[in-house]
Amino acid sequence: MLSKLPSAFFCGVRVVDADENKCAVKVPYKWFSQNPFKSTYFACLSMAAEMSTGLLCLMHLHKRQPAVSMLVVKIEGNFIKKATDITVFTCKDGHAIKKTIEDAIASNEGKIITSRSYGRNPAGEIVAEFAVTWSFKVKSNIN
Repeated sequence: MLSKLPSAFFCGVRVVDADENKCAVKVPYKWFSQNPFKSTYFACLSMAAEMSTGLLCLMHLHKRQPAVSMLVVKIEGNFIKKATDITVFTCKDGHAIKKTIEDAIASNEGKIITSRSYGRNPAGEIVAEFAVTWSFKVKSNIN
């Protein structure tokens, strides 16, 4: 993560659980991730939420032939409760992401999906929710 996502690494964003259907990513509440209002900075929360959806995308694209590109085209966030502790973002859209990628390959057209990630504090309360829209497109073989 340090070489590909250094900002997330330095903020303490870490994957805590991942399989083909769900992914959980945590962001700590510490000096490097907090804002002046004594809560986790929204950008750190956004990084964790995006990573929880993006890792599912990457897992379903790994070694896929033909190769498929992915890109975030939209992100929306709602902040429900002040984040003053570890926040764990979980996305459970792996099956839908896989189907969208397969549809992009079958149709040879770009396809999009909006994945949802919910951030919870240690008490299980939702702190923030994000909708991340991903675009998938089969890469062309132009040399």
